[in-house]
Amino acid sequence: MKVTEIESYLASRRELIQKALESCLPPPESYPPAVHQAMHYSLFAGGKRLRPLLVLAAGEAVGSPPEPLLPAACAVELIHTYSLIHDDLPAMDNDDFRRGRPTCHKMFGEAVALLAGDALLTHAFAVLSQVPEGVPPEKVLQAIGELACAAGSQGMIGGQVVDMEAEGRQVTLETVNYIHTHKTGSLIRACLRMGGILGGADEEQLDTLTRYGENLGLAFQITDDILDIEGDFANMGKKGGVDMARGKATYPACLGLAQAKEIAGQLCKEAQELARSLGTKAEPLIYLAGYVLNRQG
Repeated sequence: MKVTEIESYLASRRELIQKALESCLPPPESYPPAVHQAMHYSLFAGGKRLRPLLVLAAGEAVGSPPEPLLPAACAVELIHTYSLIHDDLPAMDNDDFRRGRPTCHKMFGEAVALLAGDALLTHAFAVLSQVPEGVPPEKVLQAIGELACAAGSQGMIGGQVVDMEAEGRQVTLETVNYIHTHKTGSLIRACLRMGGILGGADEEQLDTLTRYGENLGLAFQITDDILDIEGDFANMGKKGGVDMARGKATYPACLGLAQAKEIAGQLCKEAQELARSLGTKAEPLIYLAGYVLNRQG
């Protein structure tokens, strides 16, 4: 596929994801409107929909059409959005802006923001529990387990806890790796695995997708660390320099900026090689690994 063809593919998949997300939430005016408006405000605040794109691209790489993968794609975006709402709260990162506009708690208050995040998390599993036509129910059950583990105390939540505990302390690279592979990497890994599971991947293909997801998930968070130093508000939609100010455990803080960039590049290169081994249908995964390395926000 040429770059223009891949970009056209991604645009068409983003449109599918957007329509599916719009149809999977209660309308914003539904009673009680405060929480539904907050959910819509954060879910449709923009964003590149990388995680749901990865679900679709993984499933399509092993031969599935995109439609049966949409519940899983929506579920992971609902969970990602919930995590951002909670991350921004005063008790966590206390951020005023997300994607270039006021954070959810700045618009709706802390209590409603907290509950909107809870509602998105809960609703994600209602969406994921739908059994698409042609997908064995046991595969849906397996995908539910994948997402629950990735989002819980041994995945994203565990990483967030260690991230908070590490603030202002000197930590080892092992601790930084734990934070990155759990806080960010676990959900990205789950995207690839859910896409593969629901798309009918065999054992070898699922292993390849898993390793791709592990490389990409760590690379994504390292590039996030780098962007906090080199990025700007216009591209990132939030203030930079926060990690250093808070004494966050990051790759640049632990190894220096140059080595962090080198490791991110190697991880993305390895991810691309893994995607190539899946054949031509995995070309969007190759492109997305390059995007993660070179993203500006």
